[in-house]
Amino acid sequence: MNLVRSELLKIRTTATWWLFGIGALVTLALAFLVNAINANFSLSGAQDLEGVSPEQAEQIRAASSEVYQAANLFTSGQYFGLLFVLLLGILVVTNEFYHQTATTTFLTMPRRTVVVGAKLVTAALSGALLWLVTTVLTVPATLIFFSVKGWDAHFGSWDVTRAILLNLLAYVLWGILGVGFGVLIRSQIGATVTAVVLYLVGTTAANLVFFLLQQWLKQDWISKLAVIVPSTASQLMISGTELPGNPPQWVGAAVLIGYAAVTAAVGTAIMRRRDIA
Repeated sequence: MNLVRSELLKIRTTATWWLFGIGALVTLALAFLVNAINANFSLSGAQDLEGVSPEQAEQIRAASSEVYQAANLFTSGQYFGLLFVLLLGILVVTNEFYHQTATTTFLTMPRRTVVVGAKLVTAALSGALLWLVTTVLTVPATLIFFSVKGWDAHFGSWDVTRAILLNLLAYVLWGILGVGFGVLIRSQIGATVTAVVLYLVGTTAANLVFFLLQQWLKQDWISKLAVIVPSTASQLMISGTELPGNPPQWVGAAVLIGYAAVTAAVGTAIMRRRDIA
């Protein structure tokens, strides 16, 4: 516990936390605005399904439900929020090498597994805190928006509650992923740049590859494989309703838990054997 408090102190005494906090709040506001516009369009019954395939029409109708749109608004800001949590997890590790405090840290606590465990817990707690802040903001905003429009936000229903709780799980797991990523790439700049590129560009590229394969091979199950992309799995977790043709929400959670478990195990093994001098 003392190690966790020490790691949290390192975050609080730097400019990192408020820079990430400001970034998360700005992107949250933009995401909520976009989601509110989409919800207004979807729930107003203005969709034109003429010329749309039956499968796509079914997905559009499912996404036009109050539960789906409410869950989407309640969990606004996840996409960039998870990126900030990932970067924070990376910095929890790479700061030790950037500021050359790793030697001191491991001399103070020779049991490296314990040190890595403290960093994993710290990153997870940071993710949970960011989730709490964003949720405290999006819940009343969503309730007000739906009330003004005369729609039912279904707050307290299991579908919406599950989306909010799985969003918490996503924030926690992405913090753990960040620590593992920071162990793999010791350079702070290298790890940060690589993570941002993989998250923003890699996600789009991977989904495009699965789409093209599905169109080429004419096999619907191929598009479902996109859930193995971590950011796609996270988005699946917060859907209030199961969209036709998509895996259920628990599949996204299982994929992300698997990534986090492997990352934590590999990161711990590498840190125990790596020369830190």
